[in-house]
This record gives sequence, structure tokens and C-alpha cells, in this order.
Amino acid sequence: MVYNTALSITQDAAIADDIAQEVFISIFRSIGSFKGNSGLSTWIYRITVNKCLDHVRMQKRIAWFKSASDYSAIEQSVAQRPFDHPGVLLEQREQARYLFAAIRTLPLNQQTAFVLAHVEDLPQKEIAAIMDISLKAVESLLQRAKAGLRKKLEPIYDRRKTQ
Repeated sequence: MVYNTALSITQDAAIADDIAQEVFISIFRSIGSFKGNSGLSTWIYRITVNKCLDHVRMQKRIAWFKSASDYSAIEQSVAQRPFDHPGVLLEQREQARYLFAAIRTLPLNQQTAFVLAHVEDLPQKEIAAIMDISLKAVESLLQRAKAGLRKKLEPIYDRRKTQ
């Protein structure tokens, strides 16, 4: 759960390994402060997501996320940095590469909500608890993420159909 979430957000196996280790060290050090207001898995997801987002911010990837807004940048990203999620079937890998490249272009909060909902398959209520936002905010983030992904991916799929 920790590794898969980190891998889905960072899209880098080595970084996901490092983050998973950091998460378990944090859990070990702070388990005494766990109040039980949420489920243990929700608390662990929150730590994982926060570590991932900290890493992204620290690496100044936010500038790249904002600059890669058109479909040519997504295709370029797939060519330069292909990401094959281990949970994706072989025959769907090419489509998944484009999807994950497009996910990287979303704002961090939309990216996080989308990954937790559609890669980790968590219910929206748990996502709200993990991200410490309202259920309505999660719904809004997911709608905006889907709209953004549709806008970014439609030109790619339309072009590929005509080829």
C-alpha cells in the first residue's frame, strides 16, 4: 500500500523505495502520537502522501507540472521518461504511459486525489480524511482532474486514431 502509493505519485521506483522507508521510519517514531481519530490505514496513507508531496516540492517539479500543459509535452514526457506501473497489464502499458504522463501535468492536489481514487481505488471519504479536506473538495478535485486529463489526452488519442 505504501510503496504502490509512492510509486503512483512519484512514478519512480527508486524514489518510491526511499519514500516507503521514510514512511515506516516515521510510523515507528510517531506511532505513540496516533490518536485513533481515523483508521490506521488512513493515517499511514496520509503520511505516505505527505512524504510524496514533500519530495515533489523539494525537487521543484511543480514548475515542470505547470509547464507541461499541452499534448506535445505529454508525448515528449512519454518518450523521455516512460513509466510502466507494475499493476498495468502488458497490452495496456502504452495507454498507461500516456495517462501517467498526463497525470504528472495536473496540479498536485488533483494528482493526489486522482491517484488515490483511481490507482489505489480508495473511497472518496477516505481520500478526504487522507488529504484533510472535505468530501465536496475531493469530488471537485476528481472532476477537475478528469476534465484536465480528458482535455490533455483527447488530442493524443485523436491523432493516434488517424495514423
